[in-house]
Amino acid sequence: MNVKNCLVRSALSLLMFAFFAVLSPTADAQTLKTIKDRGVLVCGVSQGIAGFSVRSPQGDWTGFDVDFCRALAAAIFNDVSKVKFVPLSTTDRFPALQSSEIDILSRNSTWTMSREIDLGLVFAATTYYDGQGFMVRAARKTDSALELSGSRVCVQSDTTTALNLSDYFNTNSMTFVPVFFTSADDATKAYDAKQCDVLTSDTSQLYADRIRLTKPDDHVILSDIISKEPLGPVIREGDPQWLNIVKWTHFAMVNAEELGVSSHSITEALLSKKPDVRRLVGTDGDYGEKMGLTKDWAVRIIRLVGNYAEVFDRNLGVKTQLGIPRGINQLWSMGGILYAPPIR
Repeated sequence: MNVKNCLVRSALSLLMFAFFAVLSPTADAQTLKTIKDRGVLVCGVSQGIAGFSVRSPQGDWTGFDVDFCRALAAAIFNDVSKVKFVPLSTTDRFPALQSSEIDILSRNSTWTMSREIDLGLVFAATTYYDGQGFMVRAARKTDSALELSGSRVCVQSDTTTALNLSDYFNTNSMTFVPVFFTSADDATKAYDAKQCDVLTSDTSQLYADRIRLTKPDDHVILSDIISKEPLGPVIREGDPQWLNIVKWTHFAMVNAEELGVSSHSITEALLSKKPDVRRLVGTDGDYGEKMGLTKDWAVRIIRLVGNYAEVFDRNLGVKTQLGIPRGINQLWSMGGILYAPPIR
């Protein structure tokens, strides 16, 4: 092979490498830079679910999913106000993420295989383990979902909820009449207006829906859970740096709770001699810097937002209007299934 042919082949190889690098998902690892250049994180949330994402008349957002985005803003900017919240319907939530209208979707969305494979998205972590349940009128004196055969069931269309509902009734040889609505809000209003006998949704949402009914105390949420509904933040695939930041933000909050580090004790934690605590707060190691953040990235999160327990208790817990017990969302060491890899 002569020198000219070698040069031509080398040039073609470089061109092919550049072509495939453009196609490669890792070539799009720019989310953090985009957020920093913009000066604000754009976070997609629900259009209003009590305890998870609610906007006040003054325009202030609160909730479990809202606080997760604030935790990211704390890690990136050391400022929880640098978040723009975009309310999205179930129909619009994934297209908004795919089109880069938002940087992250922190909205009660169930992690499924098809959503990752078909939509080109990645669920970074499970922040809330949920399951589909049923709400009925207390006067009906129903103890089990197996007693609901023949019921009219209000359900939101185009959701995993509707599929689970059909699977459950068919599996148990029960009949039902689905009453479909395009939004969760419409389904709840219809149930309250007695257009159906049963309301089905994620159990966490049923707690939120119940406090909005005309007479909340007249309704009960059955203990039956008919599905696995792992809920958590979603991002576009192809950006490993952003994926690490999102998932380790959650893991840091869980590890902080397990280690007894909270927004109230973070100052003392910075003086700790315990190896696990030192790695968490950045006095040992450079874990944050490897993700493009700072050594004190987790300190920012804990100080400004709190650990996992603080966020759960503030928005959803038994002392809130919703009154949701930790249940399986308790730490693994406390009888739940909440578990985070160690920072080391």
